[in-house]
Amino acid sequence: MRQPSDKRPLRRFSEKDIKRFKVEHDDTLLNYLLTLFGDKSRTTVKSYLSHRQVAVNDMPVTQFDTMLHVGDELKINFKRGFSVFKHNRLKMVYEDEYIIVIDKGYGLLSMSTERIKTGTAYSILSDYVKSQNPENKLFIVHRLDRDTSGLMMFAKSKGIQEQLQHNWHNIVLERKYVAVVEGVMEQPEGMVRSYLTENAAFQVYSTDNPDEGQLAITRYKVLGGNSRFSLVELDLETGRKNQIRVHMHDLGHSIIGDRKYGAHGSPLGRVALHAVKLRFAHPVTRREMNFETPIPARFLSITSGTNRINTAEK
Repeated sequence: MRQPSDKRPLRRFSEKDIKRFKVEHDDTLLNYLLTLFGDKSRTTVKSYLSHRQVAVNDMPVTQFDTMLHVGDELKINFKRGFSVFKHNRLKMVYEDEYIIVIDKGYGLLSMSTERIKTGTAYSILSDYVKSQNPENKLFIVHRLDRDTSGLMMFAKSKGIQEQLQHNWHNIVLERKYVAVVEGVMEQPEGMVRSYLTENAAFQVYSTDNPDEGQLAITRYKVLGGNSRFSLVELDLETGRKNQIRVHMHDLGHSIIGDRKYGAHGSPLGRVALHAVKLRFAHPVTRREMNFETPIPARFLSITSGTNRINTAEK
């Protein structure tokens, strides 16, 4: 299973001094490079890695023990290190010729609205792909609410977008979130099952009547907490609009900062909901892709006294 790293995809580069190779057998990156460049010393090959001159599937790589798989693409820049995409509102987690996976910051719209057309995750990434080639396009696959941070996927073609959206429940194997909720959860873990519908004011709410809404199932597990707040991991079996927010409200433990769904305060100045894990089958290669992001440090600090999680963001 592939794990993502903090490496970010390539920005623009000149092809003049770059060589491309298709990986023909599974091996560690260093071993493969040493075999590929038998005339070069181990020190020279290692220097390519340390200076970010090697990319795997468009991702600059510095770790010598990175696993390569048949079909991966290697790029070697013999003159200089690859530059990377950087933006203060989002982090690029993965990119290939078919998809992009990002870690979206909170407060950033996923896509434009009638009033806001620029400065969204979509517009930022659209500008990025067009900077590589003006013909390039980007397509929304799913959304995160403005104040929800974490993992989000985009498609690079209409066909891939449609394939992902039409087969979402078969392709996406796991989606996990973490949230800070008000109060002490009564049960260490459990499940919420209801039918979600929406009123004229665009407020989503639960009903027990299957004829009035869409089935929504959320599993939860308490990771820790104190007398005021609980840190909860949430696993989506379905992906309905505002599902987690409504279900936490149904349990009597609204997500902090989520005044729309019953929160009494906003001690972090945001809705404390983060998409922490996304595992799916690649729409083209069918390889299992597994991405995880750190739990926001402020989520951990406000629920201190918990079973602390090792993946706190720096």
